[in-house]
Amino acid sequence: MTQKDQQQLGKTLWDIADNLRGAMNADDFRDYMLSFLFLRYLSYNYEEAAKKELGSDYPDNTPPDVMSQIKVNSPLQIWYAENKEDIPEFEKQMRRKVHYVIQPEHLWSNITELARTQNDELLLTLEAGFNYIENESFEGSFQGLFSEINLNSEKLGKTAIERNKKLCIIIQKIADGITDFSTDSDTLGDAYEYLIGQFAAGSGKKAGEFYTPQQISTILSEIVTLDSQEPKTGKKKKLNKVLDMACGSGSLLLNVRKRIKDSDGSVGKIYGQEKNITTYNLARMNMLLHGMKDTEFEIFHGDTLENNWDILNEMNPSKKVEFDAIVANPPFSLRWEPNDTLADDFRFKSYGLAPKSAADFAFLLHGFHFLGKEGTMAIILPHGVLFRGGAEERIRTKLLKDNNIDTVIGLPSNLFYSTGIPVCILVLKKCKKHDDVLFINASENFEKGKRQNTLREGENGEPNDIQKIIETYQFRPEHIERYARRVSMDEIENNGYNLNISRYVSTSIDEVQISLDDVNAKLMEINKSIEINTAKHNEFLKELGLNQI
Repeated sequence: MTQKDQQQLGKTLWDIADNLRGAMNADDFRDYMLSFLFLRYLSYNYEEAAKKELGSDYPDNTPPDVMSQIKVNSPLQIWYAENKEDIPEFEKQMRRKVHYVIQPEHLWSNITELARTQNDELLLTLEAGFNYIENESFEGSFQGLFSEINLNSEKLGKTAIERNKKLCIIIQKIADGITDFSTDSDTLGDAYEYLIGQFAAGSGKKAGEFYTPQQISTILSEIVTLDSQEPKTGKKKKLNKVLDMACGSGSLLLNVRKRIKDSDGSVGKIYGQEKNITTYNLARMNMLLHGMKDTEFEIFHGDTLENNWDILNEMNPSKKVEFDAIVANPPFSLRWEPNDTLADDFRFKSYGLAPKSAADFAFLLHGFHFLGKEGTMAIILPHGVLFRGGAEERIRTKLLKDNNIDTVIGLPSNLFYSTGIPVCILVLKKCKKHDDVLFINASENFEKGKRQNTLREGENGEPNDIQKIIETYQFRPEHIERYARRVSMDEIENNGYNLNISRYVSTSIDEVQISLDDVNAKLMEINKSIEINTAKHNEFLKELGLNQI
């Protein structure tokens, strides 16, 4: 399927969502819409795998009228009814091959038929299906996946009958909407991403909790996939482990995976951590919808700053998990509660604690601690981290003195759903070769929008703001007028380790220098001309007998 078709599928599904949600909050409807799309994906994959597993025994040639008579809506329902003694072995094989099991009555094909016929059992069947997937399909690995989906919410209707009817309409519309499109994992995954973006746009500031705009995601992903020591040589061939410690819906992690795979590279495993339970579930669904097996990723539900994830809490340095690439878009200037215990935490001990008013450096130091010696970390932070004093100044100074800050990228304002302020990307490394810092001031390179600004992508002859940032980072020029400059550590030290971008790369246009001597000479020339011409004019007035001036 072409990218245009993928976008069209996303738009089709968004139109359905926008039309059906009525007075329901966009965040609430998002959870229903995306969960049904996820069930559609799981069902399609499962039925395709079942066909291969059962071969000629798979009864997919049963006439529709026969299926109607025996009251089944999928071939698998027929096979289950006729081969009860073989079901345990079949499900064992399915768990081994596709890593999960779905009961025939919970498959999308049955659910959509119940919706089409306005069957009163739809609501109960959906509930049973979600419970089974959560607790048994994945052998417990995906417990609580639908915990935020309340099928009995009054937002769907005041009575069970009204809720059942509303669900019938939603599911039938989704089924009709995707009929004309290919629904392989990449296509459905991209549609899912598109919907997350649209719901984020409708959620305003809440979207900062779960979504990084794709354009920003692309910049971070391209940076961390380039060779850490010599970015100009191109992308790495493999990333063994990738981490996003504030992963939201997981789109940033998936973008890193896509970038490395598009260049014929590979990723071992991706790791994400997310505090919000709803967003955590979105991320897990997102991974699966992009064709990832549950063994290829690990998403942990917990507080990053408290560091209660066992794999990141290993006290033995020889067993510490390290990552080849780390990306993050943590909540900006989050208030937190640093204490004496955290002051001795291995992540912060050498640097000191970030102030309680802004946890920005706490997130940065958390990620940096787990960065591998040959890895790259790219994190989005508010501009305040570049120049604020106190504890943040001490942390910033140590990172600079240790030569760990590689690049500072200033972005335009109003690129994010969650805030209108301009933000920056900090690139950090433990293997940095250069003894300078690259500053990129991209604050003036964007297209202004009514609600939100965007970075241009080179379409219709316009500049490519995204590519310019990436290439400037990759090739690290000494100087680009009003855009980028490599700044020595001596100059940064002379500025008190202040990283305010405009100190080093100003986008202002120099005023034309004016010579006062030249101005004075011109004024004298003008005055002389006035005197000569006034005298001539007075001669004419005198001849005419008029008063002179």
